[in-house]
Amino acid sequence: MGIVILLLMLAGVGLMLTRKLPTAFALVLLAIAIAIAAGAPLTGESSVLDTVIQQGAPALAATMLAVLIGSWLGKLMEETGIAGTLVRKIVEFGGDRPTVVALGVLAVSALIGTVTGSAPAAMMAGIIGIPAMVAVGVPKTTAAGTILMGIAAGLPFELPVWQFFSTALELPIDTVKGFMMKLFPFAAFFAVLFVLVETRRKGVEHAWSLASAAERSGGGDRPKSPGERRRNRARRMGDAPWYALLAPAVPLVLALGFELPIIPSMLAGVLWALAATTRPGQLNKRLLRTLYGGFEVAAPPIALFIAIGILLAAVKLPGAVEALDPLVKAVAPGNPVVFVIVFTLLVPLCLYRGPLNVYGLGAGIAGVLIAAGIYPAVAVLGLTASYNQVFGVSDPTSTQTVWAAQYSGVSPQQVMLRTLPYVWCVALCGLILTATTQL
Repeated sequence: MGIVILLLMLAGVGLMLTRKLPTAFALVLLAIAIAIAAGAPLTGESSVLDTVIQQGAPALAATMLAVLIGSWLGKLMEETGIAGTLVRKIVEFGGDRPTVVALGVLAVSALIGTVTGSAPAAMMAGIIGIPAMVAVGVPKTTAAGTILMGIAAGLPFELPVWQFFSTALELPIDTVKGFMMKLFPFAAFFAVLFVLVETRRKGVEHAWSLASAAERSGGGDRPKSPGERRRNRARRMGDAPWYALLAPAVPLVLALGFELPIIPSMLAGVLWALAATTRPGQLNKRLLRTLYGGFEVAAPPIALFIAIGILLAAVKLPGAVEALDPLVKAVAPGNPVVFVIVFTLLVPLCLYRGPLNVYGLGAGIAGVLIAAGIYPAVAVLGLTASYNQVFGVSDPTSTQTVWAAQYSGVSPQQVMLRTLPYVWCVALCGLILTATTQL
């Protein structure tokens, strides 16, 4: 029976890779097939309808709510100009120095990445950041990679990700937070290394934008003082006040410094962004408009988390665990050194929606590893979090990679080839950290 379940998983991977079905639909069908193959009854205890679908669908509800609030805060930062102002300030500070500008955009991308991930974060940081980097001579592929590496550097502090790992792996938030804080220095180091190496690797490639040229020409107007130019540009661009720029840091300060729960911490960020940028008469409209916009952004990941919850419920059924236990124990490395070597070599399997992608079949495999007692849950956290650093940057099918590449004028495969060595090293460091502390 275990062989049948593995074949079903391979079929699920095939459906996702060939795009015959969207990932969420493929995962639900796979979960139902696994439950049937494991001998689960249609209704009742440990059944297809009651356990897998009814209990599995809302299993990650806290994660879904965290994603929604993060998307809401992201829409607020976009509409009120907070995200754009952060990027512009960094670009102004960097001037015409490509490496300094890229490092500044990297830092802003990391800060935005703590609020929301995927394409929304890439857009908020990249709409201004990518043309600015290209304009001062940063190669296009490097510009796209800088946005993605920055988001990945902020990923260990993304509160919805904490909630996801906590719920999916049944771990306390403090345990997830502890590992993520240890993973952060590696993600940050290789992100900075990417910028320092890649901005010098091919030299300067100037591609001045029309906007930059217009700003330099001044349109024939009389010369303006620096202060007047700043005020005019702030009015034209809609710069947010300086204290509003603290909005993405508010949830982190509350969750890390004051150890408040994740959802209240994120709501506090929403309230800060509103209070710092919105007049009382406009609060009602902006609240509803950005909340509805947040629903649009959050809908795809919420659908995916519903499917992942259903898949996790299926692989944790007694029949599935009993069938898979001997197979998984036979192939799972137990020695810490072998663990690091094997799973480092398997890193590419989290790309192209592969079987080790935690937002796909990888979540089911993680559930099997825990349910069968192969590894402790904290070790599975280290494995999946390490792989997630790779998927979030280099997967040519992920929305943020596709958007950043296309907006920069290059292909997602070019971005993958340029960024993969760096995030592979991040995964290696995460796996070493996991093996030395948890195995």
